[in-house]
Amino acid sequence: MSGTSAPPPPFERPVADAVTGHWVDRWAPRRARPYLRLARIDRPIGWWLLLLPCWWSASLAAIASGTVPNPVHLALFLVGAIAMRGAGSTYNDIADRDLDAQVERTRSRPLPSGQVRARHAAMFLVAQTLVGLAVLLRFNATAILVGIASLAPVAIYPFMKRVMSMPQLVLGLAFAWGALMGWVAAFGRLDAPAWLLYAGTIAWVVGYDTIYAVQDIEDDAIAGIRSSARTFGPRLRAAIGACYAGAAALVAVAALSAGAGPIGFLGVAGFAAHLAWQTVRLEAGNGRKALMLFRSNRDAGLILFAGLALDAALRVWIG
Repeated sequence: MSGTSAPPPPFERPVADAVTGHWVDRWAPRRARPYLRLARIDRPIGWWLLLLPCWWSASLAAIASGTVPNPVHLALFLVGAIAMRGAGSTYNDIADRDLDAQVERTRSRPLPSGQVRARHAAMFLVAQTLVGLAVLLRFNATAILVGIASLAPVAIYPFMKRVMSMPQLVLGLAFAWGALMGWVAAFGRLDAPAWLLYAGTIAWVVGYDTIYAVQDIEDDAIAGIRSSARTFGPRLRAAIGACYAGAAALVAVAALSAGAGPIGFLGVAGFAAHLAWQTVRLEAGNGRKALMLFRSNRDAGLILFAGLALDAALRVWIG
């Protein structure tokens, strides 16, 4: 009919919450775009949030050992985070494709929108997992075992939103795993600072993913999807504030137990201040602001990493 236009072909359909004007939508080969979207390459905040605890842990290990963060480890964690974030997202989308079709924000994802078949997505999942395995095999034997153990919470997370009111806790177990990896990669064992950092990172993940879930409260209720945002209800801001306060406190204790100095604690303070700012700015009914605050956790994490890494480096440089 005159005045109407045909919908764009599948490879031209971006996902609802992708970064506007991302290179995936502008420069990637058209047939590759649905797969890059399936791996969340157009939403880099996911791999940043998976990567940053690895870098924090590597920096704490450097502080404890009197060295600088191992640059090879930092680079391997970067590649591994991108690959495993993509693999986890692909697995999650395969498991959730029917639920995603019922939620406004997620129905444009490659699987529910028909851009990618489930069989092809499974093959893509295997390819990404092999990249992650190749990275993991570069570490010591204990780190390899710890890394493999991370697959347990990853495997069960997509199904938790159907059976528990706080699936973000299981997501926290998975996304915080990097807090263990940097330490065990350096020392071949897990000590108190790593476990304290892991606990603090879980609280951080629950806080920021609750903010993320604010976008979907109404649709989740219709689809029967459970989330911490729905569970907290009118106590949403107080609950997120409590998660963030616990995260900052546990990270501070982890830094103390690793022997961090003033620069490291300055990073912890900046991290805590950023989390407090997010809590104050949150508006329960404002999905757009919730997405902005969620994405800002990359900056919060980089502040903490900068403080810890600089603390380690100054100890070496000053001697």
